[in-house]
Amino acid sequence: MLKKIVVHILIWEARAVLRRYQPHVIAITGSVGKTTTKDAIFAALSEHLHVRKSEKSFNSEIGVPLTILGLDNAWRNPFKWLWNIIQGFMLVIRGTEYPQWLILEVGADRPGDIRSIAQWLRPDIAVITSIPEIPVHVEYFDSPEALLREKRALAEYLKPGGRLIINGDDTRMEELRMAFHGVTTTYGSAPTNNYSASHDEIVYDGKAPVGIRFRVNHEGNSIPVTLHGALGRPRVYAALAALAAARCVGVDIVSASAGLAAWVPAQGRMRLLPGLRGSIIIDDTYNSSPAAVLAALDTLASIQNGGKKIAVLGDMLELGKYSAGAHRTVGERAATCTDLLATVGFRARAIGEAALDAGMPDLNIRKYEQNEAVRAGKELESELQEGDIVLIKGSQSMRMERTVLEIMAAPERAELLVRQDPEWMDR
Repeated sequence: MLKKIVVHILIWEARAVLRRYQPHVIAITGSVGKTTTKDAIFAALSEHLHVRKSEKSFNSEIGVPLTILGLDNAWRNPFKWLWNIIQGFMLVIRGTEYPQWLILEVGADRPGDIRSIAQWLRPDIAVITSIPEIPVHVEYFDSPEALLREKRALAEYLKPGGRLIINGDDTRMEELRMAFHGVTTTYGSAPTNNYSASHDEIVYDGKAPVGIRFRVNHEGNSIPVTLHGALGRPRVYAALAALAAARCVGVDIVSASAGLAAWVPAQGRMRLLPGLRGSIIIDDTYNSSPAAVLAALDTLASIQNGGKKIAVLGDMLELGKYSAGAHRTVGERAATCTDLLATVGFRARAIGEAALDAGMPDLNIRKYEQNEAVRAGKELESELQEGDIVLIKGSQSMRMERTVLEIMAAPERAELLVRQDPEWMDR
């Protein structure tokens, strides 16, 4: 009851702030890449406009109002929540300098989540990233199509004159594109998109991967874009969405791409970190879903390195009836591109079993229990050598960042990892 009261008050304050200061709103949703896309848009615009973005993954009925109000999550501290309410009220009644643009991530755990936010948020620009065949959070929806209908609510509540930006490579988006014909911009790899990427490749410093490079094609023009510090096609998609958003708000592509070149990757999202004895870690520990794991494994397979390719994969949660099959699909893919596979959690055991069935030697597969992320790292650290690439990924609750901490070259720099807040560390 207390939580409902606090949420109701914060939403009222957020709506009052939107009425008073009239900021423009860019809202991002989708099943994969929301946070990366939000960060990319911020990087593309922040040098040119006064913008504020959602911190971390504040995308819920309480996270969105907190971002609008510029407040922190008070977690379980009732006094901090009371102080947040007081600060929100003061923002409503006292004039202050406020951002011109808000870049907000909007998520859906259950039916109705996005619609309840969208109907009062009324974005100027809505970005819908992608809805894979087995999306994360599908557990509480009848089907991926039902989840897409929930995401569509963000487009339905666009302000007059608003724009919809969608991933044109996602065939599920075709109906959405047709329904909002005339206000829709598409991005993706296919040249039929308004913004398309080509000639993408991994950038190396010697033998170590340090980022990705590609060309953006738009209206007959083609410009190079280089992104540092992280890998993966989702990062390319996020950059394309950011460039499309930049053009919608009046920032040219060249200027926006310069902002993307300085974009620092968020913790736990395909971020490159130095590992022990010259190894490289791909830290993708923020969260996990079937599409994201498969994309990460494809990236691991494409790296030209002189050492072993290792994957440490934790449970993928909130998949409902799709869980068993999705874990086996990941295992089959891992067998084709890894020299050593470690799984963490009882669901992830299916990954190892499928890899074994696909021909991966039993000696190259390790299985750990639900709370053994630390052990997985400790047993791996003595084997790492120069040139080895280690992909580490799992759902939030698996705490796979603990594996990263065990094998990173500078464990004293734990701030580079996700979930280092005191509230998380105490769990």
